[in-house]
Amino acid sequence: MRRRLLLALVLPLVGCGFKLRETPQLAFRSLFMTGDAKSALAVDLRRALSAQSDVLVITDVRQIDTAQVVLEMLQELREKVVVGVNASGQVREFQLRLRFKFRLRTPSGKELIAETELLQQRDISFSESFVLAKEAEEASLYRDMQADIIAQLLRRLAAVREL
Repeated sequence: MRRRLLLALVLPLVGCGFKLRETPQLAFRSLFMTGDAKSALAVDLRRALSAQSDVLVITDVRQIDTAQVVLEMLQELREKVVVGVNASGQVREFQLRLRFKFRLRTPSGKELIAETELLQQRDISFSESFVLAKEAEEASLYRDMQADIIAQLLRRLAAVREL
């Protein structure tokens, strides 16, 4: 009985074409990355590119000629904006934002992806009683936003087909 129920649940998924998301296939094998190479987002992006798609990430300017594409990391900005206060003027809610601007081009200057801004934002409540816990929550939310931006960036890089 259990097997029949399980089979009845799984068979429609097989028939509808459902499949797990695959790692993106990139049209290039080497990428030169400009910008702050030591930022948390840049480090995670290098790690994701190396782990998921066998792309050689070059950060040494002397080797730019060996790269097929150049990823210009134009801006990475973390913002914390007050969005809610109580009657006595104490902060009750913040909005966390992570902005990332980039452009992708060939070393000769042909633009593959125009200047693009990716934005992630999250709301977080605040209480003076739980400052340490809220700081940890804030750091966790920034890590999640960073992971989302990297996933979006990888999908955009995978959409480039012609160098």
